[in-house]
Amino acid sequence: MEVIQSFTIDHTHLKPGIYVSREDKGFTTFDLRITEPNKEPAVAPSAMHSMEHLMATWFRNSEVKDDVVYVGPMGCLTGMYIIMTGRYTVEEMRRLTMQCLEWMLTQTEVPATRPEACGNYLLHDLPMCKWESERYLHRLKEDFHSEYTPLHITLDDGKVFADA
Repeated sequence: MEVIQSFTIDHTHLKPGIYVSREDKGFTTFDLRITEPNKEPAVAPSAMHSMEHLMATWFRNSEVKDDVVYVGPMGCLTGMYIIMTGRYTVEEMRRLTMQCLEWMLTQTEVPATRPEACGNYLLHDLPMCKWESERYLHRLKEDFHSEYTPLHITLDDGKVFADA
């Protein structure tokens, strides 16, 4: 079985920022890395769930709404994925994400937090979501990162675990 692309990134050197995870088949997948993996706590599930609802709402109502395919959390809870049709640069996604985060900080409720609209409507935490959003916004403005460090590991059998 082939190693998937995201497992070829050295997560011990991954900083909060925005990265192009992959570009293929007319789609660009962005890695919006909110926390530093394995060095900082992951985003709490309830805060991440609120962030997902707010970011999805903003992006699907923004100037790029027709190109938004998916907005959702990473399983490790250290960031979000945004999949767009077409080619967008990291700088374009940085600008859009900062606008989104600024909007999120003004919100007084999380959209679609009713049992009819959400599969886990009680799992939300707007105050913690805003705290994480404010911290991430500051990082995007003051300490921006956008280049992955590839993972290079030599296995016991001498094979090199690198590019998928």
